[in-house]
This record gives sequence, structure tokens and C-alpha cells, in this order.
Amino acid sequence: MMAFIPSPAVNGFHIGPAYIHFYGLMYVVGITAAILITQRRWKALGGDPALVGDVAIWAVPAGIIGGRIYFDITTPKYIPHHWYGVLAVWDGGLGIWGGITLGALAGIWRVHRARADVPQFMNAIAPALLVAQAIGRIGNYFNQELFGKPSTLPWALKISAAHRPPGYARYATFQPTFLYEIIWDLLLAATLVWLDNRRKVRPPALFALYVAGYSAFRIFEETLRIDYSQYILGMRLNFWVALIGTLGGLLWFARIQFKQRAGGSAEPPDPSSFRYSRSGTL
Repeated sequence: MMAFIPSPAVNGFHIGPAYIHFYGLMYVVGITAAILITQRRWKALGGDPALVGDVAIWAVPAGIIGGRIYFDITTPKYIPHHWYGVLAVWDGGLGIWGGITLGALAGIWRVHRARADVPQFMNAIAPALLVAQAIGRIGNYFNQELFGKPSTLPWALKISAAHRPPGYARYATFQPTFLYEIIWDLLLAATLVWLDNRRKVRPPALFALYVAGYSAFRIFEETLRIDYSQYILGMRLNFWVALIGTLGGLLWFARIQFKQRAGGSAEPPDPSSFRYSRSGTL
């Protein structure tokens, strides 16, 4: 007998009249974990942990907005048919590419405004983002979404008939691509921390590796997924986005890491430059 991963019976729970979706709850847990991890890493660099919470106030809403915009533009088929459908993130639907882009821009703006070291902050937050993404993928499990091709592997995921895409109604078990991504994100986060502790990685080279490493996995994942997507040259749209992210991240890393070799090593940043006050002064 094969032991498949069962689908969840529900995707949320009631607290009084309010219905709490596990999808949204996992994002809250993931964001909280990212803040705590970044605070610890930023403090170890000599920075003020208060800056992390201030950045999150701006970057998290920007990331949600960016993620939803990307989702609405690239997968309009899955927008709920309500007047508020384009905003209904609780039903699933946040494009990671849009979320990271807009969230990063908002975060960079806030760190720069606080006159703190932007590249060092990007290095500090890179592993934390991967942990947050891994936790967020648990929400996809509860929504029975973002799974891959039909599979009979022992760890295949059972999907209820109501959540199977058109053309796959006769199949009951599928590749748990969300689980693969959880494992990859956590392994990549651990690798980035190891590199930061054992090797001289110039900021923001860890963030560049985060972009390249996550995108590289998505190249693989996009060959498995069967949910709706726009196709370009026979491949899913996000396959090409991931390919660009992988190549761009690797080139960015090489430029950061090796640009000083011709002219000598750069001086290490002064930890005093990480001090932060809410007035934006040092």
C-alpha cells in the first residue's frame, strides 16, 4: 500500500464570526519569523533591531500589493468573480516575483532614508526571506493549490476532485511541488547563513545568491506545475522569469564578489554606520 500525503479537510477555522484562512495565517507566521531572524542578524552586525520592524511596516504591505498585482496580471483566470476579486489574497494568489520586487524597493527606500547600510541589510534579510517563503507555502497546502503533475510516488499529494484542474479529473495524486519548495527554501537559507559565517561574502552578495538560488529552483518547479499559466515559446511564463532571475542573480553575485580584486579588497563597513533612530538620523 502506498502512503500518500492527504489533503486537508478544511482551509481555515472560525473565531466567532470571523473565518481565519490558514493561507493568510501562514503568511503572518512567515513574516513574523522573517522579522525575528533579521533582527538577530542585523543586531549581530552592529545594527539597531528597531530598524527591522520599521522596514517591515513599509515592505510587507508593499510586498503583498506587488505580489497581488503580479498575480492579477499573469493569472487573470484565477481572480475570484467578485467585485473585490482582484484584492482577495485570502483565497490564494500572490506572485512571489512581484512581492519581492515591490517589497525590496520599499525596504531599500526605508533603510536608505534611515541612513543605514543598505547592502548589509540586504545580506541580513536574505535567509529570513527564504524562511518566510517556506512557511508561506504551507498555506498553499491548505488551499490545495500549486501542485504538480500526476504522480504515484509514495509522497504524492492527494487532491480532492473540486481542486483538480481541467483535464486532470481522473487523477487523484499529484507532485507536491509546494513541499519541494519548502525543503529547497530551508536548505538554501541554511546555506546562505553558512556562507555568511564561514566565507567572506561582500554585501549584498547573499541577496544576489538568494535571487539566483530561489529562481534556479523555480526553473525546475515550473516544469512540474500544471496550474494555469501564460505560455511563451512553449514554456510557462514563470519559467522564463525564473531563468532571467537565475542568470541575473549569478551575474549580480559575480559583480559584487569579484569587482574589488583588480583594485584590492574593500574596507569592511564601520558598524557604527548601522545605528538607527526613528528620526532617520545617526
